[in-house]
Amino acid sequence: MSLQEKLLKLNALKKLQNKTILVSGATGLIGKALVRELLNLNKSANLNLKLILVVRDYSKLDFYLNQYIDEGTIKVIIQDIVNPFTQEQLEIDYIIHTASVTSSKLMVETPVEVITTSIIGTLNLLHIALKSHIKSMVYLSSMEIYGFTKNEVLLSEKDIQYLNPLEIRSCYPESKRMCENLCVAYASEYGVPIKIARLAQTFGKGVEKQDSRVFAYFARKVLNNEDIVLMTNGQSKRMYVDIEDAVSAILIVLLKGDSGEAYNIANKETYCSIVEMANLVAHELTHDKIQVKFENDESGSKQFSPPHRLMLNTEKIESLGWKAENGLLDMYKKMLEGWI
Repeated sequence: MSLQEKLLKLNALKKLQNKTILVSGATGLIGKALVRELLNLNKSANLNLKLILVVRDYSKLDFYLNQYIDEGTIKVIIQDIVNPFTQEQLEIDYIIHTASVTSSKLMVETPVEVITTSIIGTLNLLHIALKSHIKSMVYLSSMEIYGFTKNEVLLSEKDIQYLNPLEIRSCYPESKRMCENLCVAYASEYGVPIKIARLAQTFGKGVEKQDSRVFAYFARKVLNNEDIVLMTNGQSKRMYVDIEDAVSAILIVLLKGDSGEAYNIANKETYCSIVEMANLVAHELTHDKIQVKFENDESGSKQFSPPHRLMLNTEKIESLGWKAENGLLDMYKKMLEGWI
């Protein structure tokens, strides 16, 4: 089912007619996918949508967007979100806040910047949301806010687990937790209609070949016909979600979700360990032409999250009418298609 058909079925498409949406982090993986899908939706449903894209580096915008900038469908604001917006008020109806540091390497090397980007950037966007009297805002959080439990339990939106604040790698989930609290604080104190999307690890179409995350590393090994080498025992288990499924979920939360509420977004069929995913990739995509090997590297392992089990309950987002449609192999195939 297309995104347009999904939103029509949920009686949500009309809420986008003649509206303006601000997207932060518009050159990131999810931001790019959102912009692409919103432009497609605008054309197919004749919505007269306007987009405001907040980016740090104009050169990272996809070239095809120039035509939409020239015709006035897209306006670009060039700035780092940690800097206050010069515009106290913008003519906007919706905000989707995707900007975030996602590199595990940077979470260890520059944890202060990870925290400030999350918290100050989110504060700046909440201020814009308040002053602009928006209709709805979605903050993109992460499944890592649940902590790194070793227990195999199904986690609903209220089942927050322990995080060690003295671990440098905790800078990412701890800052996401604080941002979530800022969001519900603005909803409670100022009535800002904000919703939270807690995404499982997201990949698929549009992932860049040089992406440093483990799923892209596995895919590069497939392309290069090289063995996959794991730096840990690969026993951590989590769920994943396809980029296009994530985009539809984000828009459904934006248009149908309840203010001050969080929603888990994941494909429950993808729950597996790192080593299980590595073996799946090696077997299904190369017919065992490559192998999975282990190389214990304690110095490099600090950038990885502690051993964990992150199994998300998705009943809440499914109650809004969303359902994941793409599995792990679909995600890998779509990612690889974009590289060939």
